[in-house]
Amino acid sequence: MQDNVIALVTGANQGIGLQIAKDLASHGLTVLVGSRNFERGEAAAREIGPNARALQLDVTDQASIAAAAQRIRDEHGRLDVLVNNAAISSTNRQPGQSVEDFAKTTRPSNVSFDEMRAVWDTNVFGVLAVYQAMLPLLRKSMAACILNVSSGVGSLTTNSDPAFPWRSIFGPVYPASKTALNALTVAMAIELEPEGIRVNAVSPGYTRTNLNGFTGTETVEEGAREAVRVILLGPNGPSGTFTRWENQTIPW
Repeated sequence: MQDNVIALVTGANQGIGLQIAKDLASHGLTVLVGSRNFERGEAAAREIGPNARALQLDVTDQASIAAAAQRIRDEHGRLDVLVNNAAISSTNRQPGQSVEDFAKTTRPSNVSFDEMRAVWDTNVFGVLAVYQAMLPLLRKSMAACILNVSSGVGSLTTNSDPAFPWRSIFGPVYPASKTALNALTVAMAIELEPEGIRVNAVSPGYTRTNLNGFTGTETVEEGAREAVRVILLGPNGPSGTFTRWENQTIPW
């Protein structure tokens, strides 16, 4: 990668996004800590260290996205790495409610349209909005890449297997939003292939974060590993892949 690599990580004030930002900064990248709440972003940037800068960015707010892109343009002139990490799993899951019990309230037959729209607004449309705003800056890079943080629960192939243990929770809200994100990943990779801009998706695994009420079985350090590995492969790395640690391919 070129010197002084500029990376933007959305939703980087907590969880896997924060850990990805820490790991990239430790490798010498300048990391823009995207956060809906600027104060939380500033706190995260201080925690990460001198290679981090807070950036107010709400992926569901076009004005916020445009302002963030303008600031990157003014201060850096380009963007080398875009990590689309910001995501929500629900808006109305009750404290202490298990993943399985919540899934029963989000079946295709009973799902709330408002709930589905809210989650897709962040996890799907938010990613596309950030992609469109940042693409002109990525095109100014010598070796740009995009990394979408997906989930194995979005794999249609895996969920079609009756033996898959999480099959029963597949539904239109969070899991299907990650299926749609995977589709966006393939579409972006196809669009940018002629330009040499890599686009990949990774699954962090079932990681202990606020997203799942800290019920995950892996640490954030473990959850961030594959994203960082794929980013640091540089311009000779693959594009259009969906992997989990370590380079294990997940079927779409």
